[in-house]
Amino acid sequence: MGFGEVIGEINFIAVIVAAISAFFIGGIWYSLLFGKLWMKLHGFTEEQLKKTAGKVFGGSFVLAIIISFVLAMFIGPNSTGVFGLIAGFMAGAFFVATAFGITYLFERRPIVLFLIDGGYHIVTFSVMGLILGLWS
Repeated sequence: MGFGEVIGEINFIAVIVAAISAFFIGGIWYSLLFGKLWMKLHGFTEEQLKKTAGKVFGGSFVLAIIISFVLAMFIGPNSTGVFGLIAGFMAGAFFVATAFGITYLFERRPIVLFLIDGGYHIVTFSVMGLILGLWS
């Protein structure tokens, strides 16, 4: 199957829903579960975060759509929920989180911060993959 055919087979509603799922997961991850610790490790205050929230959320949504679109191409048009979940997990754990790990090692960031951020991406990519696989 050629590149153009793969793009033509993508379910764009699934891409948008998968991108939106990143916000739901992030909302829980970075507020209820790890928000205070994450802010402390970065040295952020709530006031600092509120000042740039619009730009951060807008930019994050655009990037989540890009991630979701490319993950849909990676998973392919004839996928299943299980394959999408596994492919999303593999991409999150072994591409994204490991790349974060390298950066965090050189930046001398705390391992806890790596676990919070890497864990978010592993969960997010897994859920995105599941959604895309189910709707392929």
